[in-house]
Amino acid sequence: MLLLVHPGVLARGKPLAAFLLIYSFVAMSASTSVASPPTAQVAGTAAFSKFMHVLQLVADTAEPMTIAELSKLSGYPRPTVYRTVAALLAERLLAEHPHSGKLTLGPRLIQLASRSWGRSELRLAAVEELKQLRDLTGETVHLAVPNGQHMVYIEKLESPSAVQMHSRIGTNVSLHSTSVGKAYLALLDEVAQRTALDALPQPLPHYMPNTVKDLQALRAQLKQVRQRGWAVDDEENEAGIYCFGAPIFGRNGIPVAAISVSTLRFRQKPDPEAAYVAPLLQACRAITQRLAETPALSSADML
Repeated sequence: MLLLVHPGVLARGKPLAAFLLIYSFVAMSASTSVASPPTAQVAGTAAFSKFMHVLQLVADTAEPMTIAELSKLSGYPRPTVYRTVAALLAERLLAEHPHSGKLTLGPRLIQLASRSWGRSELRLAAVEELKQLRDLTGETVHLAVPNGQHMVYIEKLESPSAVQMHSRIGTNVSLHSTSVGKAYLALLDEVAQRTALDALPQPLPHYMPNTVKDLQALRAQLKQVRQRGWAVDDEENEAGIYCFGAPIFGRNGIPVAAISVSTLRFRQKPDPEAAYVAPLLQACRAITQRLAETPALSSADML
């Protein structure tokens, strides 16, 4: 199912967010690495895998690329890349600058993402609580869902403060180093958690001095999170940013998403559990209850 990008993201010229959300839910199990092309697992999907890999590369690069540059980065033969790009251009999923020949995500892709974002049933079920949580805490709030070895933000409500976070809708973030990721992992059942942990890259990617360094330490954190019901990101991804995260549950008590409240270390309130954690847990309970009471929202396909 396609998802979703906030129209404000599009207005700020952020087509990457649109693509990342579409890609995340079309290819949930695909690798996010661009070191090598994805391998088709089912007969007949090779062409689609090539399209998705090329779109991923265009979305992930900081600056637009030419076809020649894309060919070098993709690992595919140049004729394959030219044919793939030609097909994507014909469908307006890519766009080519008329003078430089550099490639960007196309208007059709962004159009599809914009339409789909507003129809996300999970987001619709959560949006009012997210607004209340942002207003109560005065801080930035994220809604994230699992995406393979990552969580992906499908909603972000900015703090009214002049100092804002760099995250955006569509961002993939690590399971092991974020409050949303740890909140999600901690509340999985034993088998699902073990499977998720075994799939994480080894050694664990290390972003900041506080980032958890190995699975043993991560398991200890998850045990604590499971006991108290909420997780923290103690400057593990970005200097000065401290986050509190808690899960949202779907059918049969299975975690399906997580919410975080992100604060700046220097302005954190004296009693963070009262100021941030209590309203966060209340929001998660309210959304979980809404999912349970609405049959259409309690299925695994609500994303």
